Amino acid sequence: MPPRLTVQDFDQELLILFDAYVHGDMDRRGFLDRAQRFAKAGVTAAGLLAALSPDFALGQQVRPDDPRLKAERASVASPAGHGSINGYLVRPAAAGAARLPTVFVVHENRGLNPHIEDITRRLALDGFMAFAPDALTPLGGYPGDEDKARAAFATLDQAKTRQDFLAAVAWLRARADGNGKMGAVGFCYGGGIVHWLATQLPDLNAAVPFYGNSPAPEEAAKVKAPLLVHLAGVDERINAAWPAYEAALRAAGVRYTMVQYPGTQHGFNNDTTPRYDAAAAQQAWGRTVAFFKSQLA
Repeated sequence: MPPRLTVQDFDQELLILFDAYVHGDMDRRGFLDRAQRFAKAGVTAAGLLAALSPDFALGQQVRPDDPRLKAERASVASPAGHGSINGYLVRPAAAGAARLPTVFVVHENRGLNPHIEDITRRLALDGFMAFAPDALTPLGGYPGDEDKARAAFATLDQAKTRQDFLAAVAWLRARADGNGKMGAVGFCYGGGIVHWLATQLPDLNAAVPFYGNSPAPEEAAKVKAPLLVHLAGVDERINAAWPAYEAALRAAGVRYTMVQYPGTQHGFNNDTTPRYDAAAAQQAWGRTVAFFKSQLA
């Protein structure tokens, strides 16, 4: 098996281009045209894009059929949103009917892909009941292709999508097999949604945004949940807004911890791509699980 590619195998400017492509700031053709100058030694721009894109098998830590887990698909009514939203609910099998702390998992801007499903299973193995909704439900759900998912995601009515998330949160909190405590974790787009949920839900017990867009500073006073904020070291697109929001959180007396991981790229926790940083991801995930266990017991 060839060695796993890391960020050290790519020029930083190429990584910035890829981040812009992933987040809709340029189309595929624009990326390929601008990436061409980084193609060398027989590697094409298309080959660079493929190398930077997710390999879900590479990042699978917990098999979908792991006997230690009980997983199911669920559909939640969302009358103020798109009508309904589907999701993936996972509990530790050994828990039986025990009332468990719950964690709401919010995906990146590609919908509920295999990586986020794996994250949901990891949380269940740590003793939580975890639910990951799919914002692409009104468009048929995650399509199995990251480019198609990204394109579909860009067409969503985000106001309705946010109502879908609120409906899913309410459904999860109301479950009889939950202990009444809820945390939320999200990545990239999902990190921004977790920040937003913290401004909307005074009864949220813990919020963990990974490299997500910060709300406007004037929203900070609405946050009642303790925050654990993970930021990459090299992520100007996200990091630029953080100081103003942090100052507003501090002024409002919000309990928060921010950890920035030096030298890491946006998406460093995603172990399906070369931007993954194993050491930082292990630290961030360990902190996340410990934080949820302390806040949701």
